[in-house]
Parts: sequence; C-alpha cells; structure tokens
Amino acid sequence: MRVLLVGAGGVGTAITRIAARREFFEAMVVADHDPARAEAAVAALDGDGRFLAETVDAGDEAAVAALLARHRCDILLNATDPRFVMPLFRAAQTAGAGYLDMAMSLSRPHPERPYQECGVKLGDAQFARAAEWEEQGALALVGMGVEPGLSDVFARYAADELFDEIEEIGVRDGANLTVDGHDFAPSFNIWTTIEECLNPPVVYESGRGWFTTEPFSEPEVFDFPEGIGEVECVNVEHEEVLLVPRWVDARRVTFKYGLGTEFIETLKTLHLLGLDRTDPVTVPSAAGPVAVSPRDVVAACLPDPATLGDRMHGKTCAGTWVRGRKDGAEREVYLYHVVDNQWSMAEYGCQAVVWQTALNPVVALELVASGTWSGSGVLGPEAFPARPFLDLLGEYGSPWGIRAYQV
Repeated sequence: MRVLLVGAGGVGTAITRIAARREFFEAMVVADHDPARAEAAVAALDGDGRFLAETVDAGDEAAVAALLARHRCDILLNATDPRFVMPLFRAAQTAGAGYLDMAMSLSRPHPERPYQECGVKLGDAQFARAAEWEEQGALALVGMGVEPGLSDVFARYAADELFDEIEEIGVRDGANLTVDGHDFAPSFNIWTTIEECLNPPVVYESGRGWFTTEPFSEPEVFDFPEGIGEVECVNVEHEEVLLVPRWVDARRVTFKYGLGTEFIETLKTLHLLGLDRTDPVTVPSAAGPVAVSPRDVVAACLPDPATLGDRMHGKTCAGTWVRGRKDGAEREVYLYHVVDNQWSMAEYGCQAVVWQTALNPVVALELVASGTWSGSGVLGPEAFPARPFLDLLGEYGSPWGIRAYQV
C-alpha cells in the first residue's frame, strides 16, 4: 500500500509516528501546505525511507490528484480540518484512489427550524456520491478517527456480539485533562471544536429519523473509567449519530461530550460576539483593509493543541454506551478506550487527544491493506466487522475496555 497523507499538523504527525512502527505499507507521502511541517514530520522518523515530504494546497483538487498519480498512491488519508473534506474526497475519486478521513463533509443548519429539523447533515455531500464510488469499485472509508471511528466500531461490536436488541447507543466522550499555564486551551483543533459544539446537535430515533436540538441540550453526568470520574456531558453535533443508524439497528443514537461549564460558557461568548463565524469580515491593517475569518482569528490566538503535551496532565476517554437486551435480559455496557497523556508523550512524543485520534486510521489502513476490511462505495466503520479492528488495537499496544452495569 502507498499512502498520501494530507495534513502534517498534530494528528498527521502522530499518524506518521504510529505508522512508522508497522510494516503493512510501502510508502507514505506526507503533504502539507507548509513545507516545514511536512519536512519536520518526516525528519523525526530517524531516516525511515518509506516516508517523504511534499507541499500541497489541500483545497487544490487538481494538485492533490496529480500528487496521488505521481507517487502512485493507493489511498488518500485526510488529516486536515473538515473544510477540506470535499476537495480531498473529490481529488481521490478523480485519481482513482481510495480515501479515508476522520471527519465528514460539513453540515448546514435548517434555514427556518435549525433546532427541530436537519438541514444539510454531516456527510450528506459524500454519501451523495456513494453510487459513483461503487461504480468505480473504490472505497471511501469515512469517519475513521476515534470519534467518529473507534466509537462506531464499538457500536458494531455491541450489535454483533453483545446484544440481541439495542434500545440506545450513546457515544460519551470525557477527560480530566489540564494544561499548565492556560485557563482555556482546547486539546483539539479549535476550528473543528467550534463547528461541532455550536451547530445544532443531531439525535436519531427509529420511526422519527434524524432531528436536531438546542446546543448543549440534555445534560447528564457520566462516570468515566480509569480514574477520570464523573463529567457532565451534553448533546453535540457529531458524525456517529449520522453513521451508526445506517448499519446498526438501534432505537435511539446520541453523542454527548464532556465539555464542562467554563468551556461551554466560553463557546457561548464566542457565538454571542460573532467570533465563531467563518465568513470573512474586513478589518484594518498596516497594509490596508484585510478580509479575515473571525474563527480563524480565534484559532490563531490559541495555542496549537499539538504543542501542549508537555504541559498537559490526565487522561482522555472515548467510548460507546449501549443499552438493550441479550437472551431476554436487560443489559447495559460501556465500551471504551483511555489514553494517559503521560504515556503517549513518553512513548510517542504526542499529546493524548491527537494520538488517540491518529491511532485508529492507521489501524484501519492496515486492515484495508491486508484485505480484512474491503468494500466499495462510501462506507462508515460500522460497515465492517469489528473484532479484527479491536484485536489489532491490542497489538498496537493500546487495548480497549468494557464496563458492564448492574441492571
């Protein structure tokens, strides 16, 4: 397998460090709009000749397609933010390559009833092209990070091996991470965080389908494992709710994120001031009026999450809570994956959140390379058998866990 990795930020760099320890691929081209970032990611790998750096604008479909062709890449791995999903998705299709991403095409709220009805949903633009990918016999594996990604694999595993009937699948994400010297320092890309937290959250119910609610709705306290403890979680827009019901039979699907009161209030303030907007506004500068995106300004003012690892403490947990019946009896479980920042920094030099996100696309690539996961069209992680993925996760030295509740 020959891979084009687009994006050499925190997650992209972590991908290279994880992949460097595996033998399933022949080459990985690391491309970024900033040549220094791509070169730094490759230089850190101690002369591994399978990796090489390139420069490319992720929004330039023709340039990306040409890069895929020049290096004879079999698959494009997208490690950029969601703004570039569609140009990279189309470039891979044009080049006849496979495609894998960790976040899906962007949504747009319903113009009149944003907190009741869906407008354009996450992934709609990609699923609209599913028939074309099937006709080409090519695979676009979408939403294959940690959340979405591993959380979806957990949902498929629960449906196949743990339950006969599923009442609810609820992805629950929480952490006890702190960052020295920062009162507000998101551990993941702030552009993406604003997008998913301030958009109307989506909920799925059988018989009703997908619908939306108010941001930060339905708060609940969830007890996370391995010492993280109780964290208040709220509804947030996320791909799992759009992916899981396509392949797994459940009466209700939700995603709730443990944000904390201070984080929520900060996001609400950004929205109140219009600083979450992506449309450019004109501001004065020494060189004259300049058009800038308010959200890009916020991102530029905050520390790069990839640089926070040496000041970060604690653990992050991604997991899928499932409630239903097995052999006629009520059952409730939480399947989860925890990463300790101290461990990920010592072992890989990457902070826990970006490392956890990066791990799962590499595992998926290995399954695709071996033929264990195969298919054509636009498919989510739920479309594939879960057990091989979870077994391989253990081989990577990062096992998953399961908590069973008394019901």
